[in-house]
Amino acid sequence: MTDKPFNVLFLCTGNSARSIMAEVAMNNLGVSAGKFKAYSAGSHPKGEVNPFTLDLLKRSHLSVEGLRSKSWDEFAQPGAPPLDFVFTVCDDAAGEQCPYWPGQPMTAHWGTPDPAAVDGTDEQKRKAFSDSFLVLRRRIELFASLPVAKLDRIALQKHISEIGKQ
Repeated sequence: MTDKPFNVLFLCTGNSARSIMAEVAMNNLGVSAGKFKAYSAGSHPKGEVNPFTLDLLKRSHLSVEGLRSKSWDEFAQPGAPPLDFVFTVCDDAAGEQCPYWPGQPMTAHWGTPDPAAVDGTDEQKRKAFSDSFLVLRRRIELFASLPVAKLDRIALQKHISEIGKQ
């Protein structure tokens, strides 16, 4: 097993809600401590983190310090962390355009509905954000419990793809 953590990038279009929630969840999940380092980015970043995302994370007692909506271009620059895994979290079932990440990291699609697209009361919006966060957190828990260093690439790809279907 490697001593360095595996670098994980969560990608979405706007990098204001789902990918940010996934980044924070992975970096704060006890089972993944020291095993993974998560990042997030967007193909067309909104430029700010959605206020409902920040509210949910704060209510969950998770740090929001340093969070920002950023372009995936940052992870293609020299000096960027080498990526081991890239997960897209946009909802292609709703016709949302998901970014594609070229290169050698293992990839999987873990689509969830966009809570930022929900129209309604603040309470309905909070519920949508909470629902997305719970789905992402569960997938991250499943991923973090995998014996990543012991699985061959084909088996690992199968597992991470299956997680996205749950």
